[in-house]
Amino acid sequence: MRLSFLQDAKVKHLFNVVDGAGEELRVVGGAIRNALLGEPVHEIDFASTALPQVIMARAQQAGLRCVPTGIDHGTVTIIIEGTPFEITTLREDVETDGRRAKVRYGRNFEHDALRRDFTMNALSCRADGQIFDYVGGIADIESRHVRFIGNAIDRVREDYLRILRFFRFHAAYGEGALDQEAFHAAIVERDGMHNLSRERIRAELLKLVIARKAASVVAQMCGAGMLIPVLAGITTPARLARVAAIETARSAKPDAVLRLMSLCVLVREDAERLRQELRLSNAETERMTRATRLAEKLHGCEAPPKAEESLVFLYEHGRQACLDAFTLAQAESHAAPDDPQWLSSLNFLREAAEPQLPFTGADLVAQGLAPGPQVGQMLKALQADWIRAGFPRDPAALNRLLRKAMGDS
Repeated sequence: MRLSFLQDAKVKHLFNVVDGAGEELRVVGGAIRNALLGEPVHEIDFASTALPQVIMARAQQAGLRCVPTGIDHGTVTIIIEGTPFEITTLREDVETDGRRAKVRYGRNFEHDALRRDFTMNALSCRADGQIFDYVGGIADIESRHVRFIGNAIDRVREDYLRILRFFRFHAAYGEGALDQEAFHAAIVERDGMHNLSRERIRAELLKLVIARKAASVVAQMCGAGMLIPVLAGITTPARLARVAAIETARSAKPDAVLRLMSLCVLVREDAERLRQELRLSNAETERMTRATRLAEKLHGCEAPPKAEESLVFLYEHGRQACLDAFTLAQAESHAAPDDPQWLSSLNFLREAAEPQLPFTGADLVAQGLAPGPQVGQMLKALQADWIRAGFPRDPAALNRLLRKAMGDS
């Protein structure tokens, strides 16, 4: 089995620096899994028998920059020509509490593999490409079967985030039915997710909803009550499935925030609840709130608004909120994912110039209106007239609106 990432000059250099002289360095985890699955390899992580201090000393002696990014957990980062590589000293669990583990350093790659979560994540390889598989990971990769190493309940109790990771990995890489032992363990131990930090849950959910089979997997999760401990509110997996189908029909890249919104945000209060539950960023919360404010107006629409009304929405809510809300509205309608009317409407929103009010309070004062509260009131009335007129831009039309407003004062 050819692992092309081993031919990378930076990877070869790292092996030359750290490997040998009584210590062994191997690539571990996701890089091997993805290479064997034919998926892109984004990060290459390493494990070593060498202690962190030894790894850092060898890197520094070779003139490489070394950062103790996770030194307390045995992890250092070596940077080669701008590319970071994490190297973690082999570890064995001493004690776990479902959130974190107390570990000690080890020198046995098999023991290190056995403490990992899924069989497909437990592979390691040497610089020459020899792969070590202690738990049947290669066979599971070939069949795209995601299962825990050893007893599933034991693995879950070591870190309850593994429940969400199980569903995410199946959604991303799996085929066929969920592993029944793992599914059973997730259901039995689901309340353990209450102990997890909201930030870790958020990160997993945002990865889960954009996975290849997110729609079907999330539907099974909702049916089994798996999201109750992490999302205190209603979930709409069917709407998520529709949004995913619409993105596919448009050849659009999966949008994690939009998909999460489609799953559990129906009204503005849901966006605030989700901010609390998942520690969403201010930008994520604002995006959901603005989109939902418009989506509330579009509930029940079977066809997209006309261009004139869409332009008003574009002015009032902004482009991103309109794109989000129109997608959610299509998902709630009976329209096909590739419905030409909705597609045309979305293209209009993408291409139309976002209207900008061409008047300011200073314009009204320049026309003779005395400064004060009446300026704001007049500007608001002038804005309404400008919107009703269809957002004119030519100076003559704008001058007529301004004269009309002043004449009414």
